[in-house]
Amino acid sequence: MSLSYHTHEERAAWDLAESLIQQARAMMREAEKAMEAWRTGKEMNRLRCERRGIGKTDAEIRWSASATAKNAITNNTFHVGLATMYYNAAAANYARAHYLHAQQDARF
Repeated sequence: MSLSYHTHEERAAWDLAESLIQQARAMMREAEKAMEAWRTGKEMNRLRCERRGIGKTDAEIRWSASATAKNAITNNTFHVGLATMYYNAAAANYARAHYLHAQQDARF
């Protein structure tokens, strides 16, 4: 389905929403990378501790206290927050474009 725009303002709101969605998706990809780094690091730490005779619970405690784990969680949280912000801004701009489109339809 092709979109038809009634005004430049409506088109600008829609285009801005589309670019914000792209930003949000990029932030979610970064959040996923951070979470994957956390999971991989946790597993590597578990295996390392297992080889040294350290129990699973102690390995988890050591992992959660490590700078690598904290950085991965911080990066994940940061990027999810940014993605949420971008998604909300995109939703507002989609709503604005829809409103402007409906206003023009009501005039005809």
